[in-house]
Amino acid sequence: MSAALCRAVLFLALVSSSLAVVIKATKPRPLVVWHGLGDSHSSPGMLEFVSMIKDVHPGIFVHSVYIQPELEDDKKAGFYGNVDEQVAFVSEQLAEIPELEDGFDAIGFSQGGQFLRAYVERYNSPPVNNLITFGSQHMGISDIPVCGRFDILCQIARRAAKGAVYGEWAQTNLVQAQYFRDPRNYERYLEANHFLTSINNERPDSRNGTYIKNFGSLNKLVLVLFSQDKTVVPPESSWFGSEAIPEDDATLKTLYNNEGPQQERLSDEKVIIPMRLQPLYLEDWIGLRQLDQRGDVIFETCEGEHMQIGDCWKPLVEKFAGGHM
Repeated sequence: MSAALCRAVLFLALVSSSLAVVIKATKPRPLVVWHGLGDSHSSPGMLEFVSMIKDVHPGIFVHSVYIQPELEDDKKAGFYGNVDEQVAFVSEQLAEIPELEDGFDAIGFSQGGQFLRAYVERYNSPPVNNLITFGSQHMGISDIPVCGRFDILCQIARRAAKGAVYGEWAQTNLVQAQYFRDPRNYERYLEANHFLTSINNERPDSRNGTYIKNFGSLNKLVLVLFSQDKTVVPPESSWFGSEAIPEDDATLKTLYNNEGPQQERLSDEKVIIPMRLQPLYLEDWIGLRQLDQRGDVIFETCEGEHMQIGDCWKPLVEKFAGGHM
């Protein structure tokens, strides 16, 4: 090969490499979406949402998380299954997708939000950049939501969970039971629950420093609450709020003496402890306080009932998803 030809080949190789870098640099950051209870990874509603995201961010790669490939089985997995095993399965799933290897933004609908948070804290490889959660139960639920009249699958799961929510079978097989946090039975919750107590680092003898490091590595955490939410009890769980534990005199005293913007809120005559007065926040069990003090926790409200998103999603997706890599 002549010297001139060698130089030409080298030049083309350099140009090709440079173009690849430019194309990669201008491509929107990939997005991962985890659906909520009663939905599936490729339901008509999820497919429509993904299509609308692609209209907002042309060229974006979107992956919809699945537990089971068949739609009906995936829907059932939202009610029945071991959440710890499901999150581990999803971590393997995401690690095998080449488009995600440099990181991605993530959107969690309802319970999909706290499941994505569990992924961030426990695995985060590939890493999450911005995490947006819509109506998620970050501090759990203190009541099992009422099911639709004809939603037999939900009704069966609800009756089973209400009957023995802290029993061993429920805590390893009923998804909603695994984030049920009863403030009037808090000690039993700490003893029996495996999932929510873990991702909230609530057990003093088993707090995981990796959770703090991984969660604190988020760029932005966007917490969306639905103003008329009757499904998430209390709705403030979407903002890391929870019903007060009756025996927690110190927190209640601080709450009632507080003169700032974090004053108590009453929901159905129950005292709600806001995020910044939670022990989880004050002692920074998961890195939430460091995120907030950096200014990287964003509180948003969608008007309406649970998961009635309307157009509320669009400005959030425009701002916090699809940025350039």
